[in-house]
Amino acid sequence: MGAEGAVRSVDCLYLGRGKVGQKESEGRGSCRGADYLSQNTMARRTRNSRAWHFVLSGVRREADARAVALASGAHGWGYDSDGQHSDSDSEPEFPSLSPSIPSAIPVTGESYCNCENQNETPYCSSLHTIHHVKDCQCGEEDEYFEWVWDDLNKSTATLLTCDNRKVNFHTEYSCGTAAIRGNKELAEGQHFWEIKMTSPVYGTDMMVGIGTSDVNLDKYRHTFCSLLGKDEDSWGLSYTGLLHHRGDKMNFSSRFGQGSIIGVHLDTWHGTLTFFKNRKCIGVAATKLQNKKFYPMVCSTAAKSSMKVIRSCTSYTSLQYLCCYRLRQLLPNYVDTLEVLPLPPGLKQVLHNKLGWVLSMNCSTLKPSTSSSSLSGSDSDSSCGSDAEACQRKRCRRT
Repeated sequence: MGAEGAVRSVDCLYLGRGKVGQKESEGRGSCRGADYLSQNTMARRTRNSRAWHFVLSGVRREADARAVALASGAHGWGYDSDGQHSDSDSEPEFPSLSPSIPSAIPVTGESYCNCENQNETPYCSSLHTIHHVKDCQCGEEDEYFEWVWDDLNKSTATLLTCDNRKVNFHTEYSCGTAAIRGNKELAEGQHFWEIKMTSPVYGTDMMVGIGTSDVNLDKYRHTFCSLLGKDEDSWGLSYTGLLHHRGDKMNFSSRFGQGSIIGVHLDTWHGTLTFFKNRKCIGVAATKLQNKKFYPMVCSTAAKSSMKVIRSCTSYTSLQYLCCYRLRQLLPNYVDTLEVLPLPPGLKQVLHNKLGWVLSMNCSTLKPSTSSSSLSGSDSDSSCGSDAEACQRKRCRRT
């Protein structure tokens, strides 16, 4: 089926919301009935014109790309035989297309766990029908949270559940970009939080990042865009692996999808922003962030998408923190450094409650960035590469 056939199918399935012309004769009469109903439905759905335009353009891109791939003899282009996205994103089989482009097909194979259906999101031929699976609880060990999502500072197309820890975007249909921020300002100290993707990840963009109070969360409610990083007041990591800031973007990581856990570490003492994926360090995204006040933020353009805060911790930049951070660097192969330290049980419990996130954080293998500096225009400290320990020692000397 070519691009026109795919668009015609969406006409019948998405707009008609049912069978069109059940009693119609085959051939031209049936097609005219479908077109007539589609046109009438479009006339009644003028408010959805933007969403309809986005759906059609996405289908056309997917259909055209598949047609080109099939014509050239390419069997992969990142898709399995059942139409789902391939698990491999490091070396795309279709070299003429960038692996960081948005897609109407949800990203799979990037989950933190191996729970059933987390890595295999069912996807129907109709973009309007994306089946949600039951949320797994893997990685959700914390019971205390320093902050949750702010019900007073969010876009209109958001709904909070799970004690304001889970945000649901575009619960019916999407006609733009929705965003939300945390209810606590990230002032001085060490801040670490984790966001879990609890729905299929697809569309123009779904992002995790930070921003100041100057970011207008509802500005692009009728525009599909990458909201975080569109100005100088925010930084955002896209599900496509692109890092955004000041309207610029750069390749930063592999994609993430449903079930992925994205960690963010904001170090206001050294002025760095670091991202983690599935509890493994991706790299330093920005530097020179001292003396600034940020909020944790997320945004999404995808209909019926959701994200959940599963960890939010804060601690002072003390000698205790620096010692725990160093211990974690020296013992990176253990799930929890406290398990191998010869400490009294009482002290272990205190450290677990106060700095357990530091002692379980994978911070020893920072990957080099694809460019010589981060989007903040930082110096060589931004790309530690294999010299993560030397980089940390250099920063500690500044204290």
